[in-house]
Amino acid sequence: MATARGLRGRRPAGRGWRGRGGAPARGGAGLSRGRGGLCGGAVARRWRGGAALERAQRRRQWPSLGGMAVCARLCGVGPSRGCRRRQQRRGPAETAAADSEPDTDPEEERIEASAAVLAGVGGGLCAGPSPPPPRCSLLELPPELLVEIFASLPGTDLPSLAQVCTKFRRILHTDTIWRRRCREEYGVCENLRKLEITGVSCRDVYAKLLHRYRHILGLWQPDIGPYGGLLNVVVDGLFIIGWMYLPPHDPHVDDPMRFKPLFRIHLMERKAATVECMYGHKGPHHGHIQIVKKDEFSTKCNQTDHHRMSGGRQEEFRTWLREEWGRTLEDIFHEHMQELILMKFIYTSQYDNCLTYRRIYLPPSRPDDLIKPGLFKGTYGSHGLEIVMLSFHGRRARGTKITGDPNIPAGQQTVEIDLRHRIQLPDLENQRNFNELSRLVLEVRERVRQEQQEGGHEAGEGRGQQGPRESQPSPAQPRVEAPSRGPDGTPGEDSGKPGDASAAAEPPAQCGQGQPFVLPVGVSSRNEDYPRTCRMCFYGTGLIAGHGFTSPERTPGVFILFDEDRFGFVWLELKSFSLYSRVQATFRNADAPSPQAFDEMLKNIQSLTS
Repeated sequence: MATARGLRGRRPAGRGWRGRGGAPARGGAGLSRGRGGLCGGAVARRWRGGAALERAQRRRQWPSLGGMAVCARLCGVGPSRGCRRRQQRRGPAETAAADSEPDTDPEEERIEASAAVLAGVGGGLCAGPSPPPPRCSLLELPPELLVEIFASLPGTDLPSLAQVCTKFRRILHTDTIWRRRCREEYGVCENLRKLEITGVSCRDVYAKLLHRYRHILGLWQPDIGPYGGLLNVVVDGLFIIGWMYLPPHDPHVDDPMRFKPLFRIHLMERKAATVECMYGHKGPHHGHIQIVKKDEFSTKCNQTDHHRMSGGRQEEFRTWLREEWGRTLEDIFHEHMQELILMKFIYTSQYDNCLTYRRIYLPPSRPDDLIKPGLFKGTYGSHGLEIVMLSFHGRRARGTKITGDPNIPAGQQTVEIDLRHRIQLPDLENQRNFNELSRLVLEVRERVRQEQQEGGHEAGEGRGQQGPRESQPSPAQPRVEAPSRGPDGTPGEDSGKPGDASAAAEPPAQCGQGQPFVLPVGVSSRNEDYPRTCRMCFYGTGLIAGHGFTSPERTPGVFILFDEDRFGFVWLELKSFSLYSRVQATFRNADAPSPQAFDEMLKNIQSLTS
């Protein structure tokens, strides 16, 4: 108690401390600096009063959490730090009264009680602050754990990781890492362990084959003049193969697509990947691939003699005809069709040594689309079957040619459907009357013209794209198909959501439950096996032009939706019918990164042939 009284009498005077009774303390230096006390011997520097010191001395034998909490409180650390500020504002009388009160705190008592329980269970805790947990470096992890971590990272990040240290570089030579990257990033499902026999590692496959040629994976349109095409470059086993997709033989539009390889890339040795041309009938031979820019690449054959046949051009033509049309020239009795077929053979054979490809995307799908967009096979009269891409743009749907012909080349939009204007077909008997169908379509066309005149932003579009022939067809004197013209469709600039008052008034049969459908008498069709029920019909326009895409004009027509995978279009002026069936093949790496990128792609491929 004498020590306690002595310390109480030595509180520094002035701003922070006063002695008992309000008299300033003589010793302004503060507390004694001697050792011994709480928290491993550290003596508290500031004290409230003698009672607190006595209780603290009685707790010296507690090496517990409660002792540390009290030490923090008395040393001015924690929630009790504000006591010093309250003492500064007190007068001498208030300070003396506060010193005489028992220095207790409910929170302190709770901590002390918990500390006592912990001391009884654990047999005593360290009175000092707990040491920080040891820091673990990535370098200290076992190699098998590092392999698992590195294998989960993108392959493009691993070269930078190899530059960190020698240990990382050595671990990154583990084939398990690269085998997983090949499988997850490029879908390689082959047993890559067999590569060890040839001395090629999975790392070589990833770096020298898959990663190097990653920019050419996806869908492409070859630049073969007006004919175009569809190329899908995929990882096939331990190869990268460019498959050319061909429509089925005319007129079997529901048959599956045909395909043949144009080139392949594989890793035969550790040096570099090998490119082989697959064109011709003498097996693979040396070729070359050059990536021109981001969305364009070219192929070149260095041994075109492998494309030639011993029987000369006649044998080559007969072989090509069997592959392209599934028949001989003698089986084709239509003289105009024979000319078109021979013209295509002469033109396309000029591109057997060098081709340029431009990237295309599959159309994005939205929940409110009429049907799922995608690729369709369609009949085009004497030109045979062609591939069309159906996409939706607000209140309009557009069919863009992926393969084309001399009349309407690839890249142009073959049909355009106005989803705001439904057409209610008459009963089955009146559907056979072509004049009745013409009357219905022309009435809708006049309504569209009036709407374009009322809407200023659409009037310019309608006047600029209408041709003089658009007003010529009439129910009484419909025009017949000219052999030098072919059907196709042009784009519109309108956008929005489908639906109007006329569509709402359609009967239930038109809203998807199905109604009988039959082609009018006099309308020609390459495939008579078309569906006999349809869901709904819309007004649309198609593009016709002369040979060489001369004088292109839009003409009215009818878009008929049969089901999720088939639709048709009646070319009113040509009195012809085109049936379209969905391409069921699955294309990898073909999705557009954004709707804007898809629209830009459509503009690019159309500008190449405009």
